[in-house]
Amino acid sequence: MFPAHTIDSAPGAHEAMLGVQQKFGGIPPVVARLANAPHLLNTFLASSAAVEASSLPPIAREVVIMMVAVRNDCEVCIGIHSSALRRLGREDLTDALMAGRELTEPELAAVQRFVHRIYETSGQVGDADLAAFRSGGYSPENALDIVLAIGVYTMSTFANRMVGS
Repeated sequence: MFPAHTIDSAPGAHEAMLGVQQKFGGIPPVVARLANAPHLLNTFLASSAAVEASSLPPIAREVVIMMVAVRNDCEVCIGIHSSALRRLGREDLTDALMAGRELTEPELAAVQRFVHRIYETSGQVGDADLAAFRSGGYSPENALDIVLAIGVYTMSTFANRMVGS
């Protein structure tokens, strides 16, 4: 249903695929399939770069992304972001996040609880939720950057599952 494109067979996604190849040394199968929708691929790549450049510390960012991947049961996403946690020296977080266990470090537990509250309230978190999140050492900008990460990686997990990656 969703053929895997090459750089040459992906109209509208040629530049994006070249960038992925330069960054990763190849074209992952999921990218080859997402190239069926150049706007989606280009938007995801630009948006994921925005998440990486956001105010979230790298480990907190990966906690959010893993929570989205686990919630949406995206195996390829779980694999990619488990590897990212491993590169950050925090492979220990993967099992807890996959099992839905509360994280033990107060600052990461604050992120985890805040993500849960965003989902539970469809983003309508209250002042107490924001205060609890901020007590973990985070800012209002961090709170909104979590919304950015949830949105970007929800798009990614849905698309990845649809194309069978």
